Amino acid sequence: MQNPAPLQSKQVKFVKSLAPPFMAAMLVLSPICNDPVSLAQAVDIQKGASLFRQACIGCHDGGGNVIQPGAALFLKDLQRNGVDTEDEIYHVTYFGKGRMPGFGEKCTPRGQCTFGARLQDEDIKLLAQFVKSQADQGWPKIESMED
Repeated sequence: MQNPAPLQSKQVKFVKSLAPPFMAAMLVLSPICNDPVSLAQAVDIQKGASLFRQACIGCHDGGGNVIQPGAALFLKDLQRNGVDTEDEIYHVTYFGKGRMPGFGEKCTPRGQCTFGARLQDEDIKLLAQFVKSQADQGWPKIESMED
């Protein structure tokens, strides 16, 4: 009769080898780690970051302002300029203010609006959420899923 110890040892090693992938799968699939709101927010942040890179980064890289330093997107600047809520950020992004052009599809008067591509209402809402979130966090670097 053959000794069962080597066979048992192989079975234990096999089961132990499954533990890390099993635990990883449990974590990934766990509702604790992936609540739907946080996943949706992560997608919105990435979309907001992408829109920001497309339309805003030329003047507002990292939350600053290369044209008008006092109109940066840092929380203290937004508060000083009375633009520290998502609604106010949306309004300025849509219609423009001072040297900032408006990007809304129905922005008027024409001289206050961008000569470039206009943004859809939902995109401006995402931009406002993104800017407010970034300002509240001190403009941390957001890595893109595309990078």
